[in-house]
Parts: sequence; C-alpha cells; structure tokens
Amino acid sequence: MKKNGKIIGLLIVVVLIGMQFVPVAKNEAGYASVAAFEDETKPSAAMQQLLRAKCYDCHSNQTKYPWYAAVAPVSFWLAHHVDEGKEHFNVSEWDSYTIKKKDHKLEELIEEVEEGEMPLNSYTWLHGDITDTERTQLIEWVRQLRTRYTAAQ
Repeated sequence: MKKNGKIIGLLIVVVLIGMQFVPVAKNEAGYASVAAFEDETKPSAAMQQLLRAKCYDCHSNQTKYPWYAAVAPVSFWLAHHVDEGKEHFNVSEWDSYTIKKKDHKLEELIEEVEEGEMPLNSYTWLHGDITDTERTQLIEWVRQLRTRYTAAQ
C-alpha cells in the first residue's frame, strides 16, 4: 500500500513538472488595443484607471499577468478565464461592434455590475473588488454612454 502511494505521488509530481513545459498563449497586445474604445467613450482619468485596473485584464486584448500566471495549472485556468471574459465583452473589438451591439454590451455590463456578478469573485480574491463608489461611478458612466448609443439607433 505504501509503495502505491509513493508511485502515485511521484506520478503527480512528474505530471505537474511536465505541465510547466506546455505553453499558454498570453493576452498582451498592449493598451493600444483599447485605444478605439477609449477614444470613442472618453472615460475620465479616474474611470480609465478603474477600467485598466479592474476590467481590461479579462475584457480586452491587454492583460497584466501576475507572477503565478506562469505556473501550471494556474496558467491554464487563467488563460481560459481571460478567453471567456473576452468572449462575452472585449473592448479591443469595440470598432467591430455595431451601434446596437455596443448598446447591448453596455446594457449587459450594467446588469452584471449591479448584480455583483462582475468583477468575478475569483478575480477579486487576488486583485481586490471595486468599491461601492467605483461601482456607482462605473454604472453611471455606462448609463450616460448608453444614451448616446440608444439615440443613434
């Protein structure tokens, strides 16, 4: 029985070490990838800072990776997390959205933030949550943006 435990333990160590050599694509296009979104939506300096600190990591083509993002299996989980976030809303693709889609994405953003679904708990554990004030400011800013897109439809 002891021998089987050692073999299983050794196998786990070998697999974990082997996983470190499997490359994971990084999402590091730089903040130039959000320029069209910021140019069109014109966030204040404070809002831009909030977006860069709490939103763009998962919702743009620019992610600031923490040190542990290079360690498997965390690297695989983070890559999936970022891909999923971009699938739902990617400000780096803002130019490709129609006015109707932009309005819809902003509507979803408000809903997710109001319901406490964004930012995700798994993100806030390590990066911190947004404050109630930041949450209110973000929602109000997005509501103002929506008036522009709703009027243009």
